[in-house]
Amino acid sequence: MTNILSIKPLGFQWETQDPFLFCVHHEDNYPKGNKDLGPDASLEGRNIGQDFTLKDGWRMYHGSKVPGFPGHPHRGFETITVVRKGMVDHSDSQGSIGRYGNGDVQWMTAGKGLLHAEMFPLLDDKNPNTTELFQIWLNLPKSKKFVEPNYKMLWSESIPLLEEIDPNGKKIKTEIVSGILKNTPATPPPINSWASDSENEVAVWNIEMEANAIWKLPKASAGLNRSLYFYKGESIIVDGQTIKHYHKLDLRPDVELEIQNSNAPCHILILQGKPIGEPIVQHGPFVMNSHAEIQEAFRDYQQTQFGGWPWKVNGPVHDKKLGRFARYSDGSEEIKS
Repeated sequence: MTNILSIKPLGFQWETQDPFLFCVHHEDNYPKGNKDLGPDASLEGRNIGQDFTLKDGWRMYHGSKVPGFPGHPHRGFETITVVRKGMVDHSDSQGSIGRYGNGDVQWMTAGKGLLHAEMFPLLDDKNPNTTELFQIWLNLPKSKKFVEPNYKMLWSESIPLLEEIDPNGKKIKTEIVSGILKNTPATPPPINSWASDSENEVAVWNIEMEANAIWKLPKASAGLNRSLYFYKGESIIVDGQTIKHYHKLDLRPDVELEIQNSNAPCHILILQGKPIGEPIVQHGPFVMNSHAEIQEAFRDYQQTQFGGWPWKVNGPVHDKKLGRFARYSDGSEEIKS
């Protein structure tokens, strides 16, 4: 019996399995920044507002002056934003703001409804700016879809990094964003998350392997969904099969699997969890259990704007001089170096 259930090439949006809804890997090599913290380059020839075509190595997405995602609503799920390089400026309809990046993770529970903006300020005005991040959507069960919205910062300093050495002396490093890997637990997620119950075995692991390294993915419980995303490198061997760069594997969860890397460093993302197993009806940024609830989400958004938008512009960026920080709706603040 094969332990690889499916193999598929990766596109811009990555396919996911329940309890995950969506995953995108953004990687943009932006030029130096201008006075507005946008790209110091011409925007001519770009579909401003809908710029998803990789041109000159970067995209503006929904931004007009600064790349990113201006104010937009969510209901019924969570966003996990894992920033590998660069910075993200957060603003939301509860009045919260923040700047995070270079290894930080924002875990946001949209719950009953929230508007937020995620902009990518280009802070270096002398050198190119690289932004690399994952945006992962994790579903909420029906019992949690109308919880109060909030977000939690998992600062890079608090995210466990498991460092291992294989029998040949090769290094493997794993960032444990969620779950427990080889007795090393992640920082706890928000309390209402599907990931907050350890029995759901929700895992988000970002793995870096040296060239020719060998690593064993430990077994988990039967009945989980487990996906491996091979997003950087040349090739790997999993369960005796050679996998080319930029492919997704759905794996049996209840067996240990050996991963052999080839002659170049590689990066792998693992998403795993117990399926929620409820009906999913999605319309854009709303994920509910029925069409009636989707219609209700649109009505609520039109009538309340999920609390309104307290900012002067739709895609705010913060002062260039600010470092990493989070200011929450209750007035509390976290400031990092």
